Amino acid sequence: MKNELFFFNFVPSWIIILMPVLLISGPFLSDLGLSLVSILFLINSIKNNLKKYYDNYYFKFFLIFCLILILSSLLSDNVLISLKNSLFYFRFGIFSLCFWYLLEKNKFLLKYLFISILLCFSSLIIDGYTQFIFGKNLFGYTLYNDYRVSSFFGSELVLGSYLARFFPILFALFILLDQPKKNKLLLLFMTIVFILSEGLIFISGERLALFFMNLSAVFIILMLKEYRIYRLWTYIVSLCLIVVLMNFFPNSKERFIDQTIYDFTRNTDDKVYIFSKPHNDMYVTAYRIFLDNKFFGVGPRQFRNTCDKYSVSEYSCETHPHNTYIELLSEAGIFAFLVVAGLFILICYLSIKHFVLKLIRDKKGIFNDFEVCLLSAIIISLWPFSPSGSFFNNWMSIVYYFPVGLLLWQRTKYKNLIKTKKIS
Repeated sequence: MKNELFFFNFVPSWIIILMPVLLISGPFLSDLGLSLVSILFLINSIKNNLKKYYDNYYFKFFLIFCLILILSSLLSDNVLISLKNSLFYFRFGIFSLCFWYLLEKNKFLLKYLFISILLCFSSLIIDGYTQFIFGKNLFGYTLYNDYRVSSFFGSELVLGSYLARFFPILFALFILLDQPKKNKLLLLFMTIVFILSEGLIFISGERLALFFMNLSAVFIILMLKEYRIYRLWTYIVSLCLIVVLMNFFPNSKERFIDQTIYDFTRNTDDKVYIFSKPHNDMYVTAYRIFLDNKFFGVGPRQFRNTCDKYSVSEYSCETHPHNTYIELLSEAGIFAFLVVAGLFILICYLSIKHFVLKLIRDKKGIFNDFEVCLLSAIIISLWPFSPSGSFFNNWMSIVYYFPVGLLLWQRTKYKNLIKTKKIS
């Protein structure tokens, strides 16, 4: 019994708690940790008959998605290479189920996860601003391109992405844990962390991360009930900080404003491009691949090995086409695309319904404030109208699936509460 508690409860709980730290270390330890959590939960599920965690729409559709990816790999020209990415993709969904299971078993998990993310944000803020001001961080890493802050991530320019994607999760946990006691000292500290982290996203030089920061902030402000005013004014102060940084440090302005304007206007042939000519040419190439492989694509992570045949310019070929939905169409086909696009449309529909019920008709709405923040984290991962990283990147996939377990736990808890009230 003690061994079961250790391997099925204690070990995966602490891996999840430390996952924000492991993600900073890079893809290897974070993916190893996630794989271990998934394996332990599968063994636990078989041994203790944990059927209820698999009997839901989330897992059924996820399983269909995994089967589509595997079939796509089997039909590709590079079967073994493609299967490396699709055969064990199920581990991400299992990770979410284990997260949900552990949240029901361990009361301490949420508190320590909140502390873990908060310590990561605090460390990145101290280190990031040190690198920005002095040119080197605490480990001696210099600024990338003499002006882009990367902190502990070094040459991997994902600091802004990490902060923007974990910010809604941190805010969600803050709302949940702060609710009973309204700790003023915690509120003050969190306010400082929120404002400085959004400023750090700006000086990271990641334009997509800054867009996602603004997208999630607007979504949260529109959807929240109790913390709406608080999030509004912290967001306004963050924007003021960004304006100050932009004026005092012109390199940042050049990256976000001048470079963006140049990307949109550098066309010399009077044609209209999506985002920029390189992005446009990758999208056209991916679309051509899709037209020849409509149902199952060319296999996950195979755009890089196929794009030469369909290229339209020297910009056509990269490791992936830099948009989630275009990548799914070209690499996994129409069925995989419809699963992910359908999920995004469903979330948008429910969000609009929540907004109408809560703000226009003055009702409770569909989601509580905790769930609203988690949904914003999922929305920025599924957002279709912007460039994006590779959907099949392991590091990115962990970030995508991290809030899912929290949301599954909360929705199940809410449904059980409703059932209990009806019975009583």
